[in-house]
Amino acid sequence: MGPGQRCLLCLKAELFVLNLLFWLGGCGALGVGLWLSLSQGRYLALSLSFPALGVAGLAMAAGAVGLVVGFVGCLGVATEQRCLLLTFFLVLATIILLELSGGLAFYACRGQFDRYAQEDLKLGLHRYGAPGEPALTQAWDTVQTEFRCCGVQNYTDWFEVHNGTRLPQSCCLEPSAPCTSTGATWWSEPCYTKVKAWVEENSWALGIFAAYVGALQVLGLGSSLLMYCQVLKVEKQAG
Repeated sequence: MGPGQRCLLCLKAELFVLNLLFWLGGCGALGVGLWLSLSQGRYLALSLSFPALGVAGLAMAAGAVGLVVGFVGCLGVATEQRCLLLTFFLVLATIILLELSGGLAFYACRGQFDRYAQEDLKLGLHRYGAPGEPALTQAWDTVQTEFRCCGVQNYTDWFEVHNGTRLPQSCCLEPSAPCTSTGATWWSEPCYTKVKAWVEENSWALGIFAAYVGALQVLGLGSSLLMYCQVLKVEKQAG
């Protein structure tokens, strides 16, 4: 076995392990997305514009992409096909560029995103309790009860909807008492701020997972390019 073949064998082992880890990461993301959709799916109806594009949907989409890319990478390593290795490299490079572009766009427009999200949630308040909207009604009741909050920005959001006459029963500290604008005690903190704070407090797990996937992607990108060049070199030597 020549030096070129030994180098190719080492690259094959390294890239196969990386792709296996990448594939397992895709399985993990898919599992997290399914868990979120089952355990936190009651909150998805809050958004009128994008009810399905929550964290659960993004996690499942990322997991599915990870499974496909990992499979293509493992197949390319096992068969030493330059076409598959090049496909894996190009797809992985595209994913990294899309992730960087999406992250930078979200960071640059996070203020606009906050405003849009609050406006979208406020539109949902007008459909609370309407016929045919049991999911949205239940979602608002669940959020306000579990987070002990009221409205999007404050409880006056509900007064605007109901002409200053009442609030949903889930806003009140005493569920048995009528939740009216006089003589009732309700949660004073806004739901958007409390839910956003809760997400930020639990974002460390997402950060760790993103760092893990990012490291695998960069290593996979470099290893696939090296292996492609090494396969080409070995083929030329053999020819």
